[in-house]
Amino acid sequence: MRHRIAVVGSGPAGLTFARVLHRHGYPVAVLERDPAPDARPPGGTLDLREGLGQLALDKAGLLAEFQALSRPEGQAMRILDVDGTVLRDWRPRPDEQANPEIDRGQLRDLLLGPLDVRWGQSVTQVVPGTRDGALVHFADGRQEAFDLVVGADGAWSRIRPAVSSVTPHYTGVTSVEASLDDIDTRHPDLARLVGDGSVAVYGVNRALVAQRNSGGHVKVYVQFRAPLDWHANLDLADAEAARSSLLALFDGWAAPVLDLLRRSTAFVHRPLYVLPVSHTWAHVFGVTLLGDAAHLMPPLGAGANLAMLEGAELAESIATGPGDLDEIVRAFEERMWARAGRWAKITTAGLDRLVSPDPSEALALFDQVQPS
Repeated sequence: MRHRIAVVGSGPAGLTFARVLHRHGYPVAVLERDPAPDARPPGGTLDLREGLGQLALDKAGLLAEFQALSRPEGQAMRILDVDGTVLRDWRPRPDEQANPEIDRGQLRDLLLGPLDVRWGQSVTQVVPGTRDGALVHFADGRQEAFDLVVGADGAWSRIRPAVSSVTPHYTGVTSVEASLDDIDTRHPDLARLVGDGSVAVYGVNRALVAQRNSGGHVKVYVQFRAPLDWHANLDLADAEAARSSLLALFDGWAAPVLDLLRRSTAFVHRPLYVLPVSHTWAHVFGVTLLGDAAHLMPPLGAGANLAMLEGAELAESIATGPGDLDEIVRAFEERMWARAGRWAKITTAGLDRLVSPDPSEALALFDQVQPS
């Protein structure tokens, strides 16, 4: 008899988990609080790495479709000094497939495919160890029991409290996201500045990064060290006020760089939170976590990749591996903790170098990761 399995959250982790189970003919309930796939903006672009996100898609039978959608040219990276001098200008080879980019919305739609997601299902908590299994509580008062509940519901997971009392903490680095639309037509000078991939500028305790998405859309990310309440007297919904405040932080930087802010719209505050580097928990029968719910780390290209691979590995083990479901989950958690701990150390150190009192640290990090 098949186990009753639910995954909470329809992000990359939850959908990859469900899609791999679906490929093996294994039923799974995907519970998502959003009322529809497009209820919220999907976010920016992701680089999916060989051996991580791409391996997960291969396990889901979707690698060829991903390759058709992805943008290998999006791996390009240009780094400027604050005066506009080009310090690095790396461009991938035509056959470079190590970290091609894909828009989050495209990845979501690719993973959704034939899955039957239960939209508008807001989970408030899960109570493990009941007579019928792990009991999922919904916001509308309903309850439903499962043999395994997988929390893939992100940084502020409603499932995490069932296994861990730990909550995310602020890194001291905040981020403000803005947008440029139709950049090739409306802002051709900025399109040339950004290129096919990303452009980054690093100053003292602050950084400005612009990253190309598909369809002429560019995301602009402002990162700086500040108290969590730095914007207490600022209405970020007031685009002019937000723009002026951010421009003041970058006073003296080259005009073309500041134009990325001057012409941007839709400013969104995204302070960077993390879980402890070595976050683990005492195993709980019937409940586990994936991705940011398990190991929230700085957004330096590892999180979604790890989350997808974890989802794929757990699903594959359940669908094809012999043995007790609980033992499968225990073994998975041990593997996940070890790998995520290594990446959490790498990304935490990386954030310290990218938003640093010494901007040369960011350049040195780039040279380590992507030698010229």
